[in-house]
Amino acid sequence: MTSFTIADIPDQTGRTAIVTGATGGLGYETARLLAQAGAQVILAGRNPEKGADALRRIRAAHAAANIAFEALDLGNLASIAAFGTRMTGQFKRLDLLINNAGVMTPPTRKTTSDGFELQFGTNHLGHFALTGHLLPLLVQAHGARVVTVSSIAARNGKIDFDDLQAQRHYRPWPAYGQSKLANLLFARELQRRSDANGWKLLSTAAHPGFARTDLIANGPGKITGIAGIMTSLLMRVASNDASAGALPTIRAAVAPDVRPLDYYGPDGFMALKGAPVRAKVPDLANDDALARRLWEVSEQLTGLHYAAGPVAA
Repeated sequence: MTSFTIADIPDQTGRTAIVTGATGGLGYETARLLAQAGAQVILAGRNPEKGADALRRIRAAHAAANIAFEALDLGNLASIAAFGTRMTGQFKRLDLLINNAGVMTPPTRKTTSDGFELQFGTNHLGHFALTGHLLPLLVQAHGARVVTVSSIAARNGKIDFDDLQAQRHYRPWPAYGQSKLANLLFARELQRRSDANGWKLLSTAAHPGFARTDLIANGPGKITGIAGIMTSLLMRVASNDASAGALPTIRAAVAPDVRPLDYYGPDGFMALKGAPVRAKVPDLANDDALARRLWEVSEQLTGLHYAAGPVAA
């Protein structure tokens, strides 16, 4: 399959999906498209009011949508554990996990409730812990997909093990790039461990290019000066709307020709906009030793150790 549009989304009836950050932006569009295709979709997010509004809007367009909101704060390990407990109590299996939620470049250093730098703690550690808590359900699907949403910022990302939490020196964009590179390294090591332990997962990744969502407004806020002018121009000529920005994620999640560790992004200029195609993985994201080290550090930081071998239901 060389091209992929909304019309190419296969019937998802009978499948259960969880989408993080699903009350707005790319996550909302991802959840909406999956529900439209027949999947049972859990919209996971922090704000119940936004969750209720997202459910209302999806049902207004698709009256038969099988959807529900569940509270989840990826910046809080206790919230993640509680969410995992609720899900394992409600479902026998999970076919699709979309690790989408993210925080982008707050101008000053902020931390999660557990004391992690906000971007690394939410974008990477939160999803690392969430996937671990949901692993028993994913294994029961016998072929579940885990899609981790990264960013073109991962190209410039580096993992600074000497200052992972940016305690000594915080710079918004390098911290964001680190978290997005960590997303790709996580996807890589998850696939390796799945293959080694017989979990039968398909771990993939995607990036939206430059999508017009509220991520910038909720991160750095209004961008002024030359940077603001350039951002405005890019939005006009080199960006996707949120629906198109979600298509790389959707393709990674449902297309029949997806392979382990496939990475999807837009095919246009500098991968900023366009149709979803297989994207080039940054060199550092292919480093197995780096992926294993990050995984081990993530286990230590979160206190969550994935099983070695088969996972019981």
